[in-house]
Amino acid sequence: MADAAPPVLEIENLRVQFSTHDGLIEAVRGVSLSVSPGETLGVVGESGSGKSQTFMAAMGLLASNGQATGAVRFQGQEILGASPARLNTLRGSAMTMIFQDPLTALTPHMKIGDQVAEPLRQHLGLSRQAARAEALRWLDRVRIADAARRLDQYPHELSGGMRQRVMIAAAMACAPRLLIADEPTTALDVTVQAEILDLMAELTGETGAALVLITHDMGVIARLADRVCVMKAGAYVEEGPVRSLFSAPRTDYTRALLEAIPRLDRPDRGGRPTPAPVAEDAPVVVEGQDIKVWFPIRQGLFAPPVTLKAVDGVSLAVRQGETLGIVGESGCGKSTLSRAILQLIPPTGGRVTVLGRDLTLDAKHRESLRRARKDLQIVFQDPLASLDPRMTIGRSIAEPLSVFHPEMTRAQREVETRAMMVRVGLSEDLINRYPHELSGGQNQRVGIARAMILKPRLVICDEAVSALDVTIRAQIIDLLIDLQAQMGLAMIFISHDLAVVREISHRVMVLYMGRVVETAGRDQIYADPRHPYTRALLSAAPIPDPDLERARARLRISAAPVSATDPEAGLRFLPSRRGEHPVYVPQLVEVSAGHKAAEFDPEILEA
Repeated sequence: MADAAPPVLEIENLRVQFSTHDGLIEAVRGVSLSVSPGETLGVVGESGSGKSQTFMAAMGLLASNGQATGAVRFQGQEILGASPARLNTLRGSAMTMIFQDPLTALTPHMKIGDQVAEPLRQHLGLSRQAARAEALRWLDRVRIADAARRLDQYPHELSGGMRQRVMIAAAMACAPRLLIADEPTTALDVTVQAEILDLMAELTGETGAALVLITHDMGVIARLADRVCVMKAGAYVEEGPVRSLFSAPRTDYTRALLEAIPRLDRPDRGGRPTPAPVAEDAPVVVEGQDIKVWFPIRQGLFAPPVTLKAVDGVSLAVRQGETLGIVGESGCGKSTLSRAILQLIPPTGGRVTVLGRDLTLDAKHRESLRRARKDLQIVFQDPLASLDPRMTIGRSIAEPLSVFHPEMTRAQREVETRAMMVRVGLSEDLINRYPHELSGGQNQRVGIARAMILKPRLVICDEAVSALDVTIRAQIIDLLIDLQAQMGLAMIFISHDLAVVREISHRVMVLYMGRVVETAGRDQIYADPRHPYTRALLSAAPIPDPDLERARARLRISAAPVSATDPEAGLRFLPSRRGEHPVYVPQLVEVSAGHKAAEFDPEILEA
């Protein structure tokens, strides 16, 4: 990066206001910044701090009730308040933005290939055929498996991680001078996140483009940013080189952000609550034996269906007071396994017992299964999607009591509801509010209160903290650890964030293509990972320390990715057994007490 080069983007005294029924809301208050060619500027802060609105205003994408004042210059030209025609010549080519939510940013009725090709045709003048070929190249570049087939699919046919990769491909295809990435890797697995960050770094290095990285993930900032701006309540509270900000933060707010971050390189939680030891004679609450969930997938009108083995012979046991962390990339079967345990999806094979009671037998008798579910609860990733928007917070929390304790009066249910709200850190004053009136962290606490109100024996947390800010996430982890200690819960904690799993779990299970590839105590698996997949996951997870993060060697899996419908998908790490009939199943081998890893080829990893 040349110091003398003029900035690609300059913002001076930017203010953004929104007219609402409650009056004017000042979202951005006097922000000034600049980004030079080849520089990566990290912008961090919690939800509502004004990070996204600052750059939405710069792109001319404010909502109709928003108004921006100040100055925004792109390559020396003022663009704040420019006409849509002028902005359209820049957006998508010279300056592009990767949005946080790909499902709302992608056009639902357009095929993926057309959406990536559109800016190439519009701004670079490529023919339809050339644009499609370039779109295919970019889908391959962002590591979308079976890219040629994906070109003709629609957004709803792709997973969240794949949709995000499509967004990144479309934004980067025209080699922009300025790339604004708004939480570009939040929905991605750690290995894909590492590849996407490497790709963005490669693009800016090759073209000299400026990159603005908006995120709450300080590990991502440590890996990529040159400078960092910290935002709070619409204004910048601190700015400086990335190493200075991490090593010597000047403000209490920045220090609090850094202290709340879970770290792979730290065995404890820096003084925060930690999981209590599990008694050796603690009873087993849930046990799964050889659980299978297979789905028939049709690939054409006349083609025979193929079998997708989402969960393919998983066994587990969780004791009272214990948390089993389950990690793995999207599509590995984590969520499907949790739903099979709860009998929300009928298992194709295997058994699930809760407190010695066979749920697979209960599933054949609806009333028996309904009674068993009193002891089973789940906390979902998106609290807004799992709460009824027409019900008050109090009614949502109390609903399980209405179902399982019909003998209770309304007043009794309200007493229990208020007590649980206090227990999860919610003010009783919120009891008559609706979900849209609460923050994301508050709604997640409502989901937890609703799950805990029946005093269940097993709670499954499915990506329950992945969408939360770092400080709120730390508070929710504190809450779950405290509730487990008080109530003796067994927990299954599902996440793609390995640092969070380390903080909350007693044991960790790693899934790949529906099968267990490694399982061990939380300290064992982080200190001595054996399986190549586990080692690749851990090496890809960012550490919030610029010096450590940039000095680490990242391990990659040398074997090519496989399709989940490939009957030999599980042999990616043991290719020498391919072609055998019946298909060979890698066996779990005990490498030390309580530590098992699946068979693998030791040459499968590369630095």
